[in-house]
Amino acid sequence: MLKFLSVTCGLFLSLASLACSADAVGFRDAELDGTRPLHVAIWYPAAGGGDATVVGENPAFFGVPAIRDAAPGAGEHPLVVLSHGYRGSWRNLNWLAGSLAEKGYIVAAPDHPGTTTFDTAPEQAARLWERPHDLSRVIDALIADPGLGGRVDEGRIAAIGHSLGGWTVTALAGARFDAASFEADCRAHPNPRVCGLSAELGLQNPELETDMGDPRLGAFVSLDLGMARGFTPKSLAAVDIPALVIGAGTDIGDLPAELESGYLAQYLPAASTTYVEIPDAMHFSFMQLCKPGAAALIEEETPGEGIVCKDGGARGREDIHREVLVLVESFLDTAIPAAP
Repeated sequence: MLKFLSVTCGLFLSLASLACSADAVGFRDAELDGTRPLHVAIWYPAAGGGDATVVGENPAFFGVPAIRDAAPGAGEHPLVVLSHGYRGSWRNLNWLAGSLAEKGYIVAAPDHPGTTTFDTAPEQAARLWERPHDLSRVIDALIADPGLGGRVDEGRIAAIGHSLGGWTVTALAGARFDAASFEADCRAHPNPRVCGLSAELGLQNPELETDMGDPRLGAFVSLDLGMARGFTPKSLAAVDIPALVIGAGTDIGDLPAELESGYLAQYLPAASTTYVEIPDAMHFSFMQLCKPGAAALIEEETPGEGIVCKDGGARGREDIHREVLVLVESFLDTAIPAAP
């Protein structure tokens, strides 16, 4: 039976004390060469030694502590690859990456060319099918070079993505995109925020309808994805790995959870899918913590973008993050445990 939850703050507070940490966290940057170069941020269980510094911080957003270029810890570890949202970056899920690395996971987050803060080149943005392939390349690199973050247990690999990253990890799990279905849905449910990206992301390119799945993936987590209704129900029903789908209960406008995350929950296999809707989370609540005054700072620089620091209720983003951490860590503990 599909597990549908509407999690409350009270539940979160009762479970938060169960969270625990393990090794010190190491951090390094890596560059993957090729026709589509990738910058990758990697958090990992460290052998210890060295002073932690804050990584991924800027004037608007907080970073997380880690030991730069620390020696990786001994033994094999599960791998989690992260995918950021449209025009986001590796920094967006740093709060989640650091916590998972503390528990014993190697975590790697690439910047997707064309759809990242650091690269908005139109020719790369229109190659959306490359996003899942980016994650497969990161998996290849981490397996091939234990010096990057430690030895990967190839039987314990998961992917987590937010927004367009949620779409990316769903495709990596084997879901197939159908351009005609997406276009028909956009006519039935006009949505400038999602449908308006069709030309920019190359959604009519036949390459996007090919299989983008990676059979090494053992589980995936979608955080308030977009463009879900382009995936065919048949392909979603055939996804044979555990899925955690989390939706934001407070709509930012044109991105309602029931038509995006709810669509995945409707068609993914009920026995292996958990659907959670957090009532007071907004779409950007899954991004990193904003510093005081960040919304005004961002709004001044880029009018209309201050919304990335807004949430949907009385709770602060830090509380929402703690709730999500409990959900994600509990899910991974079952699907690809840090200590098998």
